[in-house]
Amino acid sequence: MITLLLIFFPLVAAMLLLLVKGEQVKKIALGAAIVEFAISIGALFLFQKNADTQFELNYPWIRSMGINFHVGMDGISLLLVLLTTFLVPVIILTSFNKNHKNPSTFYLLILAMQFALVGVFVSLDGFLFYVFWELALIPIYFICLLWGGDDRARITFKFFVYTLAGSLLMLAGLIYLYQFTPNHTFDIAALYAAGQSLDAAHQGYVFWAMFMAFAIKMPVFPFHTWQPDTYTTAPTQGTMLLSGIMLKMGTYGVIRWLLPVAPLGVEHWAHFAIVLAVIGILYASTIAIAQKDFKRLIAYSSIAHVGLIAAGILAGNVQGVQGSMIQMLSHGVNVVGLFFIVDMLESRFNTRELHAMGGIRNVNPQFAVLFLIVLLGSVALPLTNGFVGEFLLLNGVYQYNAWIAAFAGISVILGAVYMLRSYQSIMLGETNAMTASFAPLTGSEKAVLVIICAAIIAFGVYPKPLLDIAEPSVIKLVEGFKLAIGK
Repeated sequence: MITLLLIFFPLVAAMLLLLVKGEQVKKIALGAAIVEFAISIGALFLFQKNADTQFELNYPWIRSMGINFHVGMDGISLLLVLLTTFLVPVIILTSFNKNHKNPSTFYLLILAMQFALVGVFVSLDGFLFYVFWELALIPIYFICLLWGGDDRARITFKFFVYTLAGSLLMLAGLIYLYQFTPNHTFDIAALYAAGQSLDAAHQGYVFWAMFMAFAIKMPVFPFHTWQPDTYTTAPTQGTMLLSGIMLKMGTYGVIRWLLPVAPLGVEHWAHFAIVLAVIGILYASTIAIAQKDFKRLIAYSSIAHVGLIAAGILAGNVQGVQGSMIQMLSHGVNVVGLFFIVDMLESRFNTRELHAMGGIRNVNPQFAVLFLIVLLGSVALPLTNGFVGEFLLLNGVYQYNAWIAAFAGISVILGAVYMLRSYQSIMLGETNAMTASFAPLTGSEKAVLVIICAAIIAFGVYPKPLLDIAEPSVIKLVEGFKLAIGK
């Protein structure tokens, strides 16, 4: 029952927003998102760490095609549900200083997207997973199209076409597997068995059909070209949803659906895919160094971070997958904080150009400290949340191939270069005529930054609760993967 509540409560709340007008829409949307987070915390307390899938419900949906409304959570799912329900109220809170046109529709779309995202992370039926995957695309498409910046129609259309094309490939892969299930069903266990019954060549076909969808969503080089423009043009809350939560659909898909479904395909093609991911890390990091637009810089940094996550998962060992889980959470928190800082700067100065700013530390030391904490989490300083996941990921990739790990590790240095240089340009030096008038932080701005900084420090100092939640499920998944490939 708690799984159904997590899925459908945001949808019901979204529909009720149509009845609300004016400034009350923000408060009600925030209240609904906080209630959803409270429900997920309830699930966390009820969750038994060493058990298999829990809170499971399995109802016939389209009986003639073997499609069920089958949902449930293990440790992997629960962590991503917690990330989603934690970030959505924070994202809504970041909008409190903004006046969006048609606010009821704007917040309705945010909550509708939360409904679809939670559905993705708890689906245990392949067709249901695909339905929620596609549903998540619709709200973010309209958020970017209706409230985005210049040239939003062209950029949003490119994003839509890219992701839809990848989704259709994934559907083709699922239907192909469906043909090999004994009772023609999309149940996750049956699809696992069907995929593992295929020979290496056919598993390779399934691998590419599904990996393309996940690689576009993350995105992994060279399927990334939609991302920088979309992240830059989207309204701040849309960018946060895309980077903080939606890209995790791709990494989650690799863990939940790709590794167990096509283990021989992964074994054969993982090296090539990991090389693509590492190329993306180095490429995006290098491009980020050259950026003058702070929002675009963070967009490229996100490609670098997710490239390391993808490499860690495809390494196929416990450290790599466990590191990816922690880094997904850390990246979600950190990137929302960074994009919010971009929004605060742009709202005050009407520019995101790094060279136009400087000396803000002299005007507002409090903001300088909060900004620095978020930045240090992003560059994986020890005792911040970013360090834990990045250390495990590099460890996992090293176990797979030391040379690949060495190149992937360069991202740590490059990340420090572009992030610290951007901080220097924005916060340090002398104030100018523009930055001298930096407005004090509002109550909602302080609240968002303090919440994010607290999460960065808390889970950097003591990550054990997060590691304990995911560990049994990760070990079971990796052991199953290794057994399937004969290791």
